Amino acid sequence: MNGLTLRGRWIRVAFTFAAAVLLVWGTFWGDDDDFPFGPFRMYASAPGPNQAAKDSRVEGVDVTGKVVPLTETNSGIRRAEIEGQEGAYVADPARLREVADAYAVRNPAAPALREVRLVIRWHGVKHSRPTGTWTDQVIADWVKS
Repeated sequence: MNGLTLRGRWIRVAFTFAAAVLLVWGTFWGDDDDFPFGPFRMYASAPGPNQAAKDSRVEGVDVTGKVVPLTETNSGIRRAEIEGQEGAYVADPARLREVADAYAVRNPAAPALREVRLVIRWHGVKHSRPTGTWTDQVIADWVKS
């Protein structure tokens, strides 16, 4: 006999029902922390068809005045980690010093950073199509004293 026992079938039905209930609950009342039974909103929403699209970045200015894009490769800090704590950086821009310190550790021969800023580039959108225009907004700025 290769089939499931009656008890095995009921266990599968119960687990399937429980998963369905959790998915329905998560869809209507869940949040990112409830994933996979709640929505992963990072990919579940978008700006309106005529609203600017947000693109965050972190950049530094070294002691020579050169603007340096700060990436996971040269700082060890992923952009998602910065974006996830965006509000904290805006509330306390001095936290951006940690990014400068991480950059210095990974790039000992590079000129030191005198400034680190969190910048949002708002890309223009019209009828769900990019317009080719953008506006940069500095939302947090740390300057070495």
